[in-house]
Amino acid sequence: MDVFSGRWASPTGWSAPLPAWDGPATLVLVLGPSGLRHEPGHPALADLRAAYPTSSLAGCSTSGEVSGSELHDDTLTVAVLRFAATRVHVETAPVTADDSRDVGLLLGKRLADHDADLAAVLVLSEGLQVNGSALADGLSAGLPVGTVVVGGLAGDGDRFASTWVLVDGVPVGGHVVAVGLAGDAVEVGHGARGGWSVLGPERVVTRSRGTVVHELDHRPALELYRTYLGDRASGLPATALLFPLGVRPPGADHESVRTVLAVDADEQSITFAGEVPEGSRAQLMRSSTDRLVGAAEEAAEIARLGAGDGDAFALVVSCVGRRLVLGQRCEEELEAVAEALGDGGPPPVTVGFYSYGELTTATRGGATMQNQTMTVSVIRER
Repeated sequence: MDVFSGRWASPTGWSAPLPAWDGPATLVLVLGPSGLRHEPGHPALADLRAAYPTSSLAGCSTSGEVSGSELHDDTLTVAVLRFAATRVHVETAPVTADDSRDVGLLLGKRLADHDADLAAVLVLSEGLQVNGSALADGLSAGLPVGTVVVGGLAGDGDRFASTWVLVDGVPVGGHVVAVGLAGDAVEVGHGARGGWSVLGPERVVTRSRGTVVHELDHRPALELYRTYLGDRASGLPATALLFPLGVRPPGADHESVRTVLAVDADEQSITFAGEVPEGSRAQLMRSSTDRLVGAAEEAAEIARLGAGDGDAFALVVSCVGRRLVLGQRCEEELEAVAEALGDGGPPPVTVGFYSYGELTTATRGGATMQNQTMTVSVIRER
């Protein structure tokens, strides 16, 4: 397995020449700003389409692009993975919040039908008009048991206006792309950690529909958030990322973290990135720089693979809410990941992005969507 990473920035162009690795066993991962959706003819995308006509291209918009332990905005970060004995296949489909589970199921079945020997699936999704938890449920139902699912929801900085994923090398909204990696040569290590603690009393979700929460303890959900945000309420929905919601559905033995995507002042409702069922127990959450950095280090330690031959690639997906909390110290969590992955030696080639939601594989099996987590996935061939 060969791995290359590079960046495109105006006006200098590419940081290094693109390698001549085109072929069906090559995956090109493209991460960039949301404005690229309106520039399908962007010179960097044209370069990639020309250099890799028979390769698999996947990518999405971000709330910040990760290159090694550095964070960048408004650049194009690219990773090129050329596999020696792993089969690569890409499926895409349009998605809405209402049909997210069906789309996940469809994509999972398509990948499994194409190659039942799936080891891992990388999923990049529309970041706003999607039910991330339903998408994950559908993927779990459609994929073979034991398939590792990684990835996340596309970002748009702290604007929450428009996101894209690559479909046939073109940035479009309202879609999901799923990349299957198949064969017994590929090895995947994966870890996810949050680092958040509860804030205030536990509340009951007394009225909700899908991802939209109308009432907590029979109080308007938006009113409650405004109370906690105080002067920061004028910055909604972005400032609500400082206080995500920990949700435990009825009968569940685990908690999921949900982050805010939109607010409706007329309805006094809040739209989250994943489902928040009625009857759920919910608490606001908060964190600190030290806890977030420590959790990022733990995620990398879990994902770290032992010594092996050849290159390795690490995909880092962290939540935009973590970036807002960390502020100018954001790169500290990236540095912690790099140090943990290196374990005293050089870390794998690492790229990633800050997202509107992280797709991960639960310890009990199956795909799940979390918010406010650092997820680290290490890929290599045996």
